[in-house]
Amino acid sequence: MKIKEFISAFEKIIPAQQAEDFDNVGLLCGNPDREISGLLIAHDALEPVIDEAIDKGFNLVVCFHPIIFSGLKSITGKNYVENAVLKALENKIAIYAIHTAFDNDYFGVNYKICEVLGLTNQQVLLPKQNQLKKLEVYVPADSAERLKDSLFAAGAGDIGFYDECSFAINGTGTFRPLKGSQPKVGSHDVREKTDEVLLSVIFEDYKKHQILFAMRQNHPYEEVAYQLISLDNENQYTGLGRFGDLETEMDEGYFLQYVKDKFNLNVIRHSSFGRKKIRRVGVLGGSGARGIRAALSVKCDAYLTGDIKYHDFFAGEGKMLICDIGHFESEQFVTQQLFEILSEKFTTFAIAKTTKKTNPVNYFI
Repeated sequence: MKIKEFISAFEKIIPAQQAEDFDNVGLLCGNPDREISGLLIAHDALEPVIDEAIDKGFNLVVCFHPIIFSGLKSITGKNYVENAVLKALENKIAIYAIHTAFDNDYFGVNYKICEVLGLTNQQVLLPKQNQLKKLEVYVPADSAERLKDSLFAAGAGDIGFYDECSFAINGTGTFRPLKGSQPKVGSHDVREKTDEVLLSVIFEDYKKHQILFAMRQNHPYEEVAYQLISLDNENQYTGLGRFGDLETEMDEGYFLQYVKDKFNLNVIRHSSFGRKKIRRVGVLGGSGARGIRAALSVKCDAYLTGDIKYHDFFAGEGKMLICDIGHFESEQFVTQQLFEILSEKFTTFAIAKTTKKTNPVNYFI
């Protein structure tokens, strides 16, 4: 399998387009036309990871964090980023990063954190905004099913755990072909009436071009009557963070010990105790201070994330226990998640998890 074929198949599972705008996901370096000799999964595509790929004879590294985040004006090996990229290029190793595409995925980073904590009634904490569109298209009744099938095949009509969702209204359309037109039915300068269907489907914005292409390719009319409508609805199945409920409420101290045990932590930085029970818990893997207000709004009793700054610990307003469990520690399950996903989907080449430690933070206990 070629690298570009792998990417096409993988992004049907975890679309790169659902990443945050600031992020740098996808193929960061390497020739997409090269055949895959093996795939190594890592949290960070650092130089030791590239060395491990070389030793294994693998030429594709799938990592969580993008080793190239901001622009590179040169690649001469003057820092750890350039060292890793330079070695990858010299040894014909491609690097593909997934980062916030997996953060935003319904079954991604934060889903796993909630699963480890045993949270029920899970929901997305920060659902994607301004992402959904509705297509309304008028089509002759006898062509409606064919058009509908083509739109579904292009990715329209996927809503949560349902697909092939649509709505149709029957009616009568009119049109008058003018000179220069080549109508499927009717004559020039004569108004025509025909039985038509108003077909409606919803889709994520990033699918727009492929869906409109499918519509035009499978619509019988020379001029297609349609409209695209941007929806204010949140995409409740895609977004950062997660929240859910513990099966049994806990005292704050007991909860922190529970988290330490579940995540195998040496330390948790946390805000002051508020003498309340912990039942509803919000989580956001990585740097998650942005989710504090949202967690408060859904009445979380505790919030788990990483990279909390001094003043952020005040933001719980005494109503919510804020817990900094560490950036890497909150994302520690990612490589195993990706290994399980990739091993199930791809069976024609070897897949392995790195043995290298890439967490740059250490603790003196």
